[in-house]
Amino acid sequence: MTGENGNMNRVLDRRALVTGGSGGIGYDVARALAEEGADVAVQWHRNQVEADKIVELISKSGRKGLAVQADLQDPKSVRSMRDALHEKFGKIDVLINCAGINRDSLFARMTDEQWEEVIQVNLSGVYHCCKAFVEEISASGHGRIINISSLVGQMGNIGQVNYAASKSGMIGFTKALARELARDKATVNVVAPGFIDTPMVQKIPDKVKQKILSQIPMGRFGTPREVAMSVVYLASPEADYVTGAVLNLNGGMYL
Repeated sequence: MTGENGNMNRVLDRRALVTGGSGGIGYDVARALAEEGADVAVQWHRNQVEADKIVELISKSGRKGLAVQADLQDPKSVRSMRDALHEKFGKIDVLINCAGINRDSLFARMTDEQWEEVIQVNLSGVYHCCKAFVEEISASGHGRIINISSLVGQMGNIGQVNYAASKSGMIGFTKALARELARDKATVNVVAPGFIDTPMVQKIPDKVKQKILSQIPMGRFGTPREVAMSVVYLASPEADYVTGAVLNLNGGMYL
């Protein structure tokens, strides 16, 4: 089915929650889901202004949007977000765990706080969100959980022991949960982006960028849109038989 805007409406009438949807890759994920027919709630922690902007774009596409605040490190805050969603938005059938932070440091200099914060947001945050929404996702009969990991969780990176551990842990979490939810026809998958052309990558010094590009067989950085459309695919009926998978978007940097 093709919508008036020329899109295929691959996730028509599904209700999705995108954590970290107020910026970065999450922004493009939320927008793409709405363009393809989904109602989309956007979780924010500190940046309500940007969250409201994406909700406005979602509304302009003809879909329902909602911005909801939560501290993903706090299970009580996540449950409060769920209750607010149920009241104002309805139950969800698609959960995209996109929120993440980095606190880079060489391991010898890494503080306990840098370790704990990254693990709590990137990995425990996924646990808290899945725990809060797993019942309604399973009950929908076509539920989707899509976790945004990273190339760094697969191959490591200097100065990112904490980040790599969180993103690698997300992959193991996904594979185990996929086995548990398969009986409910709910799928759980990972998207693992490599270097994506976001403001964070754009700030990398040119000399370092060139070194990174020399390690990417396709010779370029990925785009947020490419990540977003991979999420749309995994959220759609086209991916009914895909679960426990890691979809790599890294231009061949890690095979």
